[in-house]
Amino acid sequence: MDLKARIKEYLENLQVESSKDTREPWDVYFMRIALLVRERSSCFHRKVGAVIVRDNRILSTGYNQPPSGFPHCEQIGCIRDDLRIESGENQEICYALHAEQNALMQAARFGIATEGATMYVTHKPCSVCARLIINAGIKRVVYLKEYPDPLTDFLFRSTGVKFEKLDMGSEAL
Repeated sequence: MDLKARIKEYLENLQVESSKDTREPWDVYFMRIALLVRERSSCFHRKVGAVIVRDNRILSTGYNQPPSGFPHCEQIGCIRDDLRIESGENQEICYALHAEQNALMQAARFGIATEGATMYVTHKPCSVCARLIINAGIKRVVYLKEYPDPLTDFLFRSTGVKFEKLDMGSEAL
């Protein structure tokens, strides 16, 4: 019997049964990637990673880092430490872009639309990033850890952006 006939017979007798997908859920999968992305950060205090996804496909990633070509904090020190600025206060006084900002900038730089996407981020976005996320058309934000900026919740609720904390247990640390 030739190969085509064998293939035809094989396919006619093949029993395909649906089975439960035992892989981890998409939210956990993409958050694991955000956790990996954050490892590129050179921030002394909080390494943050972000992944923008649409239709279960990665569009862009980002981590908190100074702009391209600017020295890293390990080279010149942390301006926030030097000026004794508390976490969650005066977010604009920092050399780095936030992970969310970098992910959005990378998408823009390469002409990738973010309308209707989901952003996975290791920490809840600050209110500055929340405004950028809203205007970028991102409809859902999934995060692991809290961030002390109550304006974020108000902005997301007021504009219909869904935001949810993902519980991955101790594996997210």
